[in-house]
Amino acid sequence: MTIAERQLPRTVEELEDRLSEPSDATVAALRDSPGDVIVLGAGGKMGPTLARMVERAARIADGSIRRRVFAVSRFSSDSAALALQHAGVAVIRANLLDLGAVERLPDAPNVIFMAGQKFGTKDAPARTWMLNGAVPALCAQRYKASRVVAFSTGNVYPLVPVASAGADETTAPGPVGDYAASCVVRERVFTLASKLWGTRVAIMRLNYAIDLRYGVLTDIATKVHRGEPVDVTMGHVNVIWQGDANRAAIAMLPLAANPPLVLNVSGGTTLSVRALASQLGKRLGKTPQFAGQEAPDALLTNTARYRSLLDPVETKTELLLDWVAEWVREGRPLLGKPTHYESRLGAF
Repeated sequence: MTIAERQLPRTVEELEDRLSEPSDATVAALRDSPGDVIVLGAGGKMGPTLARMVERAARIADGSIRRRVFAVSRFSSDSAALALQHAGVAVIRANLLDLGAVERLPDAPNVIFMAGQKFGTKDAPARTWMLNGAVPALCAQRYKASRVVAFSTGNVYPLVPVASAGADETTAPGPVGDYAASCVVRERVFTLASKLWGTRVAIMRLNYAIDLRYGVLTDIATKVHRGEPVDVTMGHVNVIWQGDANRAAIAMLPLAANPPLVLNVSGGTTLSVRALASQLGKRLGKTPQFAGQEAPDALLTNTARYRSLLDPVETKTELLLDWVAEWVREGRPLLGKPTHYESRLGAF
């Protein structure tokens, strides 16, 4: 039985265990990327489970010769930091805007860069530009001799026709709003590091990761469950299970290159928001309410290159719908951080 086919998680502990479960390909990627691993910006929605996955895979890959796995963040959540320490990850509390703090970070030949800001951009755009532009510059110079997987976003692309296969890696950036534009800057910083210092880089344009506590499916399910209208103007989306996205990030480590490799990472299917709401409604015993009318374009990415290079095992949408519906119906914990996938103006 594959990871994707196992029984749905019913507690936060089971969920986080599932999200941090490595595959054989994850272990192989770490064998091909010897040395310590440092995850920068590990305190967000994805960081803790990704760091745990690295630690779990390293135990299998390394045998008796153990590497260190570091998770770096300000860690506003003490529980997240303690859980990582319990899992064997070395936690470092640091402000990545502080040059001295960055310079004091341990050396590591493998870097996964996740630091940045999306939500709150509308109210504090200057902070978003600092976190998405200045922090990458400091970290790129500190780890110029390492291989780096840098998280980015599909928001760097313009909206494309729904009938298309989605924007691919050759599509020129067309960012809408401060967040998306600042993410282009982040990519440019790591591209320049590759040119100046020969840094091996892989840029991961992610769009949209989900678990059961947050994400596009949870946003839709919550509205359906509460009887709130689902806006279908941004009528189509791509989503990927967070565990699959974690595995993709780690698998990209040995693919880091100069010039940088760029990969769109998401699910391989264009999903209708209206259809998702209807399917979730059936599972929740609710009739969805809708607002708006589907636009002819949407934020969609083509993931053919990702699938050709990594051959991922994708968690099926039907399974995710089952999991999300039960999680929401049973009133299990949510993060309370909507994705704002409906935004067509780049306001987050």
